[in-house]
Amino acid sequence: MGVRRHLVKDWMTPDPITIDPQTTLPESARLMKECKIRRLPVVENGRLVGIVTLGDIREASPSNATSLSIYELNYLLSRLTVGEIMTRDPISIAPDTSIEAAARLMLEHKIGGLPVIDGNKVVGIITESDIFRLLVTEGEVRPTFA
Repeated sequence: MGVRRHLVKDWMTPDPITIDPQTTLPESARLMKECKIRRLPVVENGRLVGIVTLGDIREASPSNATSLSIYELNYLLSRLTVGEIMTRDPISIAPDTSIEAAARLMLEHKIGGLPVIDGNKVVGIITESDIFRLLVTEGEVRPTFA
């Protein structure tokens, strides 16, 4: 009896919410908050061009140490787009890849999620949470001693 091989396509979130590079930071932040997600694949002309995370948006937000007024800050933030802060050409993975390979890529590159690409199309996203869900669902494998 063989060990069941878990594939990305069976544990990913299919058809993830995506944005285009012209989406503003406030709009991206609103979308993430409303949808309770932490990352958005950035798609242009049907192709993955980047990824933006909640951390990216927080880093791009101004610190309290600025001398700009709140009006100036809001104006500047409202004009800043995802294309200016996104991670370009993000690491992605195919749907038929094993969960172990996905987890290894995330660990090696210290990232929390991978867009899932079939051809040139974003078909899903696999995150640390999905891998935790797999572990919890499958239960812990315990060695037996004779």
